[in-house]
Amino acid sequence: MRSAFPGPFRAIAITVVPEAARLDEAGWAEVEAIIRRALEARPPAVRRQLGMLIRLIDLLALLRHGRRFASLDGARRTGLLTRLQDARPLLLRRGVWGLRTLIFMGYYARPAAAAEIGYRADPRGWEARR
Repeated sequence: MRSAFPGPFRAIAITVVPEAARLDEAGWAEVEAIIRRALEARPPAVRRQLGMLIRLIDLLALLRHGRRFASLDGARRTGLLTRLQDARPLLLRRGVWGLRTLIFMGYYARPAAAAEIGYRADPRGWEARR
């Protein structure tokens, strides 16, 4: 199954959540489906902007380091994302923080991730724990 997300998305996701490197194709499909459902509620322009941001991150890696984002080592990936999240343009900072939030949601909203970290929330609240 081919990802509907731009190519560097998974490398960005692994940089944000290193445990994502252990995901198999089914796990990635689950992460991407969670994010896709969240984005369906947003205007098409927001989805396009997100895709453009991911491609921009890949292009900036190429311009700065001579390699695509996915080909960079972890320290360079982290450094690039840190510089972008702290960049002067507010729109860029918001975009990077929004992308990080989506990645966290996609990864940690999976039942397998909740089990890994011991998250046992229940709609019944504390009554379920008694």
